[in-house]
Amino acid sequence: MAVLTALLPAAPAEAGAQQQGWTGTWATAQHASYDPGTSEVTVRIPVHVSAGGTSVRIRLTNEFTDQPVTIGHASVGRRAGGPSVSGPRDLTFGGQRDVTIPAGEQAASDAVRIPVADRSDLVVSLYFPGRLTHISQHWMGLQTVYWTPDGGGDHAGDAGGDAFTTTDSTFPFLTGVDVRGGPARGSVVALGDSITDGAASTSEANRRWPDYLAARLSACTSPAGVLNEGISGNRITAGTDGNPSALERLERDVLSQPGARTVILFEGVNDLSWGGATGDQVIDGMREIARRAHARGLRVIGATVVPYRGWGDYWTEAKEADRQKVNAFVRDGGVFDGYADFDKAVRDPDDPTRYAAAFDSGDHLHPNDTGMKAFADAVDLAGLGAARDCPSAHVRLTPYRPSLQADRATEITATVTNTGTKAVTRLITGLRLPAGWTAEAEGTEGTDSLAPGGSHAITWRVTPSSDTAWGPYDIGVGASFRQGGRTRHDTDSVTADVNPVPSAVQPPYRTFATVEDAQYAQNDGQFAIWAGGQDLAGWKDEKAAIHVPDAVPASGGLTTRLVGQTGSGPSAKAGIAVANDLTAPENGGYAVLTMSKSYGVEFMTDSDGDGRLDTWAGGGSSYHPAWLRLTRDGTAYTAYASADGTSWQRIGAATVPSAAGGGLDAGMVASAVNLNYPGQTTTAVFDSFSTTD
Repeated sequence: MAVLTALLPAAPAEAGAQQQGWTGTWATAQHASYDPGTSEVTVRIPVHVSAGGTSVRIRLTNEFTDQPVTIGHASVGRRAGGPSVSGPRDLTFGGQRDVTIPAGEQAASDAVRIPVADRSDLVVSLYFPGRLTHISQHWMGLQTVYWTPDGGGDHAGDAGGDAFTTTDSTFPFLTGVDVRGGPARGSVVALGDSITDGAASTSEANRRWPDYLAARLSACTSPAGVLNEGISGNRITAGTDGNPSALERLERDVLSQPGARTVILFEGVNDLSWGGATGDQVIDGMREIARRAHARGLRVIGATVVPYRGWGDYWTEAKEADRQKVNAFVRDGGVFDGYADFDKAVRDPDDPTRYAAAFDSGDHLHPNDTGMKAFADAVDLAGLGAARDCPSAHVRLTPYRPSLQADRATEITATVTNTGTKAVTRLITGLRLPAGWTAEAEGTEGTDSLAPGGSHAITWRVTPSSDTAWGPYDIGVGASFRQGGRTRHDTDSVTADVNPVPSAVQPPYRTFATVEDAQYAQNDGQFAIWAGGQDLAGWKDEKAAIHVPDAVPASGGLTTRLVGQTGSGPSAKAGIAVANDLTAPENGGYAVLTMSKSYGVEFMTDSDGDGRLDTWAGGGSSYHPAWLRLTRDGTAYTAYASADGTSWQRIGAATVPSAAGGGLDAGMVASAVNLNYPGQTTTAVFDSFSTTD
């Protein structure tokens, strides 16, 4: 058995890269541990690499524990989908199949030859023999990680994924993946907090800002790896158990990364907002990080601190003054080798203390996917000093989340900006649309020459086909241009929402409302309801419904998929309902199963037949899409909910004595619950509805 400690010497990063030939292509900052209470298990960890190569090695850590850990078998291979692997290759450690890592130490595998494309997915598998006493982890992976069940045994060498029946989303033990033999000769380290970690970006989609930066760098003739060293809640000025400060973890997470050439320092918002630090203290910490990184030969790019007004009650005018002081230092302090103005990239021009709505995830601190892309766009690739011959023009689409309607034209604009020092020529742009959609250009789709700092915009009137289903669609744009005697390319895409417009519903569906100005729409098997209403529970029954009379027999049920709900207050409800007569709930049999933002799944019934919903079960977090199901066996009702339509959670059961023996009306319902939000309406969209015997 091999017993290994840290294999990566604390040498200057550039010298280390030259000696070892390794470039970091993926990394995560381990920061805590827990006891999993399991034995004889294998974990399978997908990773999305940045730079490619011909050989791979992995790095593991056991830092946040007080006991050794043994890995009996490890492998790596290209991902084939889910937990499956194409051609898994066994890894060794100092020539041995197994390795024991002492508490607080690290290990690196030997090299294995696997051609790896840039921005592709690898899978690392680790088998733990015997009792696994602890797991060193990075908890916010935003990526499904697959485990065998307790006692599942060694499946590290499996190509298939059938043995991996449980999942979570934390990265265990794995702290880095390195490549060599590719065009990259160095990497960029993103040192940050939850924003860098990807909080509020789309899970399973690799839409953190370092992922977008990796995409930009991959277009360079000599690209660079990008290493994400973000930890949620991290600060510069202070750390906690399980979350060491940026200063404390600088050596481990930045200075000793193989091939690291540049660090982007993007921290400070936690220090200033809730951490109790002053602007001067944050600046002092930034100076120290820059000093230590420069001493080891790294370039240091500072990133400005983003606005956060509206995030909880942390913002004050005094803290805003400190934020402005820190940002002035980042821009003009003379300490950094360059800066990325993330503040400017996402702030609201009309209120610079807040995010612009287009970039805000909704919590007023973390950006959405579009905001993440804006951060990556704010980085000057040439200033990183880690890649060469990068495309100098890039194209971006706006609006960032366009709203469209079938058979109606909406304007979408592509803007190409030349960020380089020389003109680019023969610029051509082209739009990529879903099948059946059309676009009419307003203006020219290209230009003969675009000067440094110049922009060229082209607007299209985009029309979805008349039979387009409601929902999200990708719209893409490509730009080609001549730079330095060769043709270069850049692309962008946005998610466009095709939204319903009021229309008639078709038999056997009917509509009914106890609120004014309710509206409805049907598009084949999709349905929409626009409704006001103070509530549909208790002493109120204010709702709008699309329903089918006599649809649920004495033994049967109904199921719907609630795609989304927008507008109104946090208690607005949408879901399914049954009753002897939905237009007159006082005739008995009334039950409702809904989703609301504040209370999650809510199962409500009328226990005494007076038409008022007076029993309640449910709770939990709100989610969309949500599958909702009500079953009936005479007067006994049972409610279920599911996030995927496969695994169902029982919400509750109730007896409704007034339920008639024959068929019950069944339908989709919505209420704005606007008692405290007068005049507001809610929009609920469903994309399936069915009844069963």
